[in-house]
Amino acid sequence: MSTWNLQETRCHLLICNGGSCTKRRAEEVTQAIRDEISLLGADKLIHTTRTRCNGRCTDACVVIAYPDGVWYKDISPELGRELVRKHLSGDRLDERLVYSFDRRFIASGLSVTGKEKASWQAVDLLNDGKILAERKRGL
Repeated sequence: MSTWNLQETRCHLLICNGGSCTKRRAEEVTQAIRDEISLLGADKLIHTTRTRCNGRCTDACVVIAYPDGVWYKDISPELGRELVRKHLSGDRLDERLVYSFDRRFIASGLSVTGKEKASWQAVDLLNDGKILAERKRGL
């Protein structure tokens, strides 16, 4: 395990490697993004994290860029490389943008709306290795 010094980081790319994204070349997307960052000498400027499911399986392969709070869909290895170059120049990959952020997420209209989230209250109990959740009533 490493602990990185992120003080010079301008962009954090969260690359989904959940089930649907993996089927849509998530591993190749992750490697292409990381290779492009290295090729451009931008290791200190862009940090990457491979995640599990981000809940937008219809949009696989999903990449999220922070601190901008933008969510991208249908990212291929080639588009992943372009995404790195765009973010280094202060630009976005607008044709793949699903959500942007301005105090809340704003849908671009380029993807399905998705299901409404239920009101769930996570209960911090561990029972035989399973995390329990309780439905919050009246919300």
